[in-house]
Amino acid sequence: MFEHSQAFTRNVGWLTEAELAALSTKRIAIAGLGGVGGSHLLTLCRLGIGGFHIADFDRFELVNFNRQAGASMSHLGRPKVEVMAEMALDINPTLALSRFAEGINEGNLDTFLSGMDIYIDGLDFFAMEAREQVFAACAAKGIPAITAAPLGWGVSLLTFLPGAMSFEDYFQMAGCSPAERLGRFMVGLSPEGLQLGALVDPTRLDLARQAGPSTPVGCEFCAAMAAVTAVKLLLGRGPVEAAPTSIHIDGFSMRMSTLSRPLGMREPAMQAALARLAGAHRT
Repeated sequence: MFEHSQAFTRNVGWLTEAELAALSTKRIAIAGLGGVGGSHLLTLCRLGIGGFHIADFDRFELVNFNRQAGASMSHLGRPKVEVMAEMALDINPTLALSRFAEGINEGNLDTFLSGMDIYIDGLDFFAMEAREQVFAACAAKGIPAITAAPLGWGVSLLTFLPGAMSFEDYFQMAGCSPAERLGRFMVGLSPEGLQLGALVDPTRLDLARQAGPSTPVGCEFCAAMAAVTAVKLLLGRGPVEAAPTSIHIDGFSMRMSTLSRPLGMREPAMQAALARLAGAHRT
């Protein structure tokens, strides 16, 4: 017989019993269940979060095996949202879990975010239109929104809180072309580019073709950082750095960068980084 307090009792010590019970009442929305989204879901389940709205329209393929939590031979060709729901319910059968098998769109965004305490971004790196829509909706509804992006062997974390700088204020993508949006997202996540020192084959990173390499290490870093940030927000356990502060941890170089860019992409350093990125992709 499943019992929440017993299943997750080993979290107590780092959480109080009252905090563990409180997490069972919290609800988190995750859009995208591939590289990072699936790891987010399972990590948060094991922390005792009580409910989720999960969204993804895709199915598992062989090329997902290097990093995605639900990617395995038994899951090939199956919808990611169904596989990850099964895995989550196998950890906690009492979860309040809603599936959005069509992914995220303007028609279901209000329902997807309804009753949610936090949104965590698991969308594909290149899904900028959907990402902008979700973050704008979170800002309008006063829902904290976390993006933890896998960059090589590490993670870049940005947290957008009600009343603080918004996603659009930081990245300033309005009026930009799709390629410019991707460039701004990359530079905004990683102003110093810590991950690039470990990139052994730069030809594998091609924003124009919407292609880039990945590692399972980066995805697990993301799940850890997003989960810690979510728990702190849900329980009021200490300060959380909000945008315009970005936190980048690169596991390969064992370096960490915490930077604040109050002007967002208008900062001269950000503009210089954008120019370097554009130059690199022209050559």
